[in-house]
Amino acid sequence: MIKSRFMLGLFLCPLIALSCSKAGRPDLVATDKPADSLPIIQYPSNVLQLKNWKLTLPVDTEHNGSPDEIKQPELESYSSQYFYLNPAKDAVVFKAFTGGETTKGSNYPRTELREMSADGKQPASWSSVSGRHILYIDQKVTHLPDVRKHIVIGQIHDASRYTIFFRLEDSKLIISVNKGERIILDANYVLGTRFNVMFDVANGKTKCFYNGNLVYVHEEIFEGAYFKAGAYVQSSCKGDKKVVGEPCDSYGSVEIFETWVKHE
Repeated sequence: MIKSRFMLGLFLCPLIALSCSKAGRPDLVATDKPADSLPIIQYPSNVLQLKNWKLTLPVDTEHNGSPDEIKQPELESYSSQYFYLNPAKDAVVFKAFTGGETTKGSNYPRTELREMSADGKQPASWSSVSGRHILYIDQKVTHLPDVRKHIVIGQIHDASRYTIFFRLEDSKLIISVNKGERIILDANYVLGTRFNVMFDVANGKTKCFYNGNLVYVHEEIFEGAYFKAGAYVQSSCKGDKKVVGEPCDSYGSVEIFETWVKHE
């Protein structure tokens, strides 16, 4: 009997020791990457894929562009008071003041991405009747200007003008066609509510999706097109489109969690 117990102990002890060893040694049981090997989220480019975008800012300094433009490779390590990570570091904040500088042909300031190609070296330019072109944005609007509470949050622009865009006007989230229809997506949008939108362009038709649902189809042939995403406020405290009573420190802001473009 003693010999049998002894032999049983010799058989079980290694198993118990191995089990205890694994439980007591994280290096033997851990499958996750160590914390120091995880990517550091420091810039907006760590959250959004920005390779084929450039950023237009609501300021005009000695930097290239008028107003300033941030292109690749500078955009990979760029952040500022207009373009930065949210506190949770899971989205990028786009912020534009109504007193900001504007691009040629516009009266309103923007902090907005403009689609590029060739790894950010060339402006994107495509046709609504050739290939398929998709823009997806997962976002939320977090602030509107004080007086004229309007902001554009995603658009298609052709060689000369905007074609169609997603826009928030007070509490109305809409699709707006240039000199055309206005489709209400949400009549009572609450600031801070997360949603997604998508343009899908092919065969002269622009399909518009809201939270995964097809809500509108716009038929138009256009050339020299490109996508835009960000915060394009539709109010100003100065210039030809000055809004009476709008403070120059009034602003609009958007948080984008994900955006991507696909061409086929």
